Amino acid sequence: MAEIPEHLLRRSQERRKALEGGGEETPAEAPTPAAEAPTEAPAAPAPAADDGEQITEAKGGVPAHLLERSRRRKAAAAAGEGGGAAPVGQAAAATAVAAPAPTTTGPGGHTQRLLTVVKSGSIQQARAEAQDKVHTWPHLLSIEFASILSMTAFITIFSALVKAPLLGLADVNATPNPSKAPWYFLGLQELLKMYQPMVAGVTIPGIALALLAIVPFFDRNPSNKPTDRKFAIVMLTMFLMMWAVLVIIGSFFRGEGFNFVFPWNAGVYFEL
Repeated sequence: MAEIPEHLLRRSQERRKALEGGGEETPAEAPTPAAEAPTEAPAAPAPAADDGEQITEAKGGVPAHLLERSRRRKAAAAAGEGGGAAPVGQAAAATAVAAPAPTTTGPGGHTQRLLTVVKSGSIQQARAEAQDKVHTWPHLLSIEFASILSMTAFITIFSALVKAPLLGLADVNATPNPSKAPWYFLGLQELLKMYQPMVAGVTIPGIALALLAIVPFFDRNPSNKPTDRKFAIVMLTMFLMMWAVLVIIGSFFRGEGFNFVFPWNAGVYFEL
């Protein structure tokens, strides 16, 4: 059951007291869903229980017949204060002219009432929305610190197990054959074997670095998930694979005179 607004109850009580004190006749009322007095007899105030039932049947809104009855009673009271009760026909005509006919729809054809649309409860949402973000400490820095410790342990164990003795002093009269650069420069040496120095040392590395530099301008996705960064991952994978292949060829497939050989036929010409 909908609750009757307090201001409607107060206004109804005040109107009943005014009518009972004046003892004036009221104009005939239009037929309403609830039973009312005939038009010939003065409008007797309805009991509070009947009004409450009528308003309750309207589900908390103000029905049109109640608004019409309130307008007519206001007109009758105003006429009584001005010099006596006005005839029923004149009061009804004045009310009909002053007030427009009640309609069943609101502005724009909407049929909802205010008390049925507005929901009870808080309008503002106090609960914060979940965000896909974490703090740098300890979430990120703890992972980086663990990775640094793991890499340090791996390098320490590898350097203790694998021998990497220094070679003898360089002799200008005896050039080692093959003469290879350190492993991190073998990819560049492999390019020098296949192309001219300008192309191998400047053009190809410059194009590769330029492509890596412009990737962030094409891939603006802020996500850090691999499934969302396919373009950037493909570009970096192609660059790393190209350099890794060149280093492997220069390390294990180049023999005397830096010629291409198979390591299972001519041996491995590679030293750390």
